[in-house]
Amino acid sequence: MEMKTLLLSTAYLPDIQYFRAIYQNSEIQLELFENFPKQSFRNRTQILSDHGVMNLSIPVEKARSKQLTKDVKISYSQHWQKEHWHAIVSAYNSSPFFEYFKDDFFEFYCSPKYTFLYDFNFKILEKIMGILNLQRKIIFTQDYIFEDQVPDFMIDLRQQIHPKKTQTEGLNYYSTTNYPQVFSSLHSFSPNLSIIDMIFNIGEETINYLKK
Repeated sequence: MEMKTLLLSTAYLPDIQYFRAIYQNSEIQLELFENFPKQSFRNRTQILSDHGVMNLSIPVEKARSKQLTKDVKISYSQHWQKEHWHAIVSAYNSSPFFEYFKDDFFEFYCSPKYTFLYDFNFKILEKIMGILNLQRKIIFTQDYIFEDQVPDFMIDLRQQIHPKKTQTEGLNYYSTTNYPQVFSSLHSFSPNLSIIDMIFNIGEETINYLKK
């Protein structure tokens, strides 16, 4: 398989297909110069609760007009950090590897340390790649690359990994490979949730599942 440069959007606790794409390629460029779209994984993630798939969204400060992703600021007017952490604990407290990995993630929910969304997302991405021992070069875009100008050595997934799309168009990063999930007795298997679903459920075996 030829490894290329991925052109990805920033993402909050990215999903499994996001990391399968990273695993299969050699370099990542994170898009900062797009007009920030609403209702995307840039500030949203999905976990599995006892009631089924749950969406967690980071509130962002409202702008008077369109703004670039690099300028989007996190809003702390709501207690979203406390709410998200409570949801994560409720969902994964009984999972096999929650106690082992919980402190790696708790640091992102204990105080409002980050101003910009992309910075918060990047630090979480670094943390997860460290957990997975996944070493890839990551850089930020310096200007917007229009869709019809993406060079051949790049794979553009900026709009492909999206809550409303179940599979990348023409690409096979979407994974339907089953693994143990906490609430499997209540729900059928839910694919491509946030990577933390896999980390808390199968721990260091996560990297092997990304290969499948």
